[in-house]
Amino acid sequence: MKSIIKPVLVSILLLFTSVSFATEKLTLIKNANIFDGESKKLQMGMDVLVENNLIKKIGADLVAENAQVIDAQGKFLMPGLIDAHWHTTYAYTPASVLMMNTGDMSEVAIRSMKGAHETLMRGFTTVRDPGGNPFSIKKLIDSGEYPGHRILPSGPFMSQTSGHADFHNVFTENPRNTNSELSYWEKNMMAMIADGVPEVRKRTREILKYGASQIKITTGGGVSSQYDPLDVSEYSVDEIKAVVEEAKNFNTYVISHVMTDAGIRTSVEAGVMSIEHGFFASDSTLKLMKKKGAWLSPQAMFEEDMNWSSPVSARKYKQVTDAVNTLYKRARDIGVNVAFGTDQLLDASKAKQQSTLLVRMGTWFSNYEVLKMVTSDNARLLELSGPRHPYQEGPLGKIVEGAYADLLIIDGNPMEKLDVLGDPENKFKVIMKDGVIYKNTL
Repeated sequence: MKSIIKPVLVSILLLFTSVSFATEKLTLIKNANIFDGESKKLQMGMDVLVENNLIKKIGADLVAENAQVIDAQGKFLMPGLIDAHWHTTYAYTPASVLMMNTGDMSEVAIRSMKGAHETLMRGFTTVRDPGGNPFSIKKLIDSGEYPGHRILPSGPFMSQTSGHADFHNVFTENPRNTNSELSYWEKNMMAMIADGVPEVRKRTREILKYGASQIKITTGGGVSSQYDPLDVSEYSVDEIKAVVEEAKNFNTYVISHVMTDAGIRTSVEAGVMSIEHGFFASDSTLKLMKKKGAWLSPQAMFEEDMNWSSPVSARKYKQVTDAVNTLYKRARDIGVNVAFGTDQLLDASKAKQQSTLLVRMGTWFSNYEVLKMVTSDNARLLELSGPRHPYQEGPLGKIVEGAYADLLIIDGNPMEKLDVLGDPENKFKVIMKDGVIYKNTL
């Protein structure tokens, strides 16, 4: 009997051993010049060993048996890019679908899933999504079933009636009954209207239950919305504080779409930690943001970047783009936390401007500052989600041991010539996310 048991035990041991080796995936990147996401000085001619989805070791002359070897040939290695304001389900969906109801959620999901792959191929391995319903898309990407970027979703962005998320027709749908059903897009978690402290608390809790990493509200007028001029402030102080309290109870934070100085100041004083856009912020408000540790997430938009069929939106867009240059200059001089985000909307042909806007940041910041902003700085902003941050195995935006293996090998040195980031199709030779190689032309 012993002679039978021993071989069986050995066979079982070998089986488990072989399974262990089979599940361990090693990739060794050799001879790379590394920008680690933080240091201005590159690590020249170094190797990076990736085990499964994390960076295992960084050093010189590394050796690893059974590893896939990529010779970087002395090229530039950096962390994957992070966009702190990217609408997964709005960027590739035409305005006619969402504003005039010519499509449904299935169309939005199909367009967005395809778009997520295109975004990844521009080197953006992570986005903070400040409005929409990317939850199923995130699920399929994270499971490895479809290629795409990481997503920290806010779920539906939330506003008051006549706010930035109110798409009801003023002639055919107003006044609305207090007990009216939610609209189609509200039911599908693309946007949400909530009025009064009890209702904003309820909707915030519902959005968090859905799986939001952070909460997005609107406390000022917007460009795409038709019924809220840019100078207005939205939500009362009590309503904003109620949303902030509910987010804090879930150990996360609130971001706010707002342009006007009064709305920004009210939001920050009420506990909002990230101001999206903020183009008309005064110096005193920017100093308040710095004191509070809040973030400013504007967009480097110029007038020629977007076309608006609505004259209302076109006029508001001109007001915004006229303010871009001075805002970035003042924000840098004051020292407020500045994030990089692009906010491409409602036109798939414009989505590729994501790379253009990144290069444009060199107008106001040094190449090093831009690279740091789009990697470790943006990652630091994302960490405000605390335990609601969906990626907890290691840090993002850095090349350090234990970090997620989101890596780009670039033909050219963006520390010297930032323009190479604007040509991902030709200059990005390797795109790796979560240890998986999605592009390799070396």
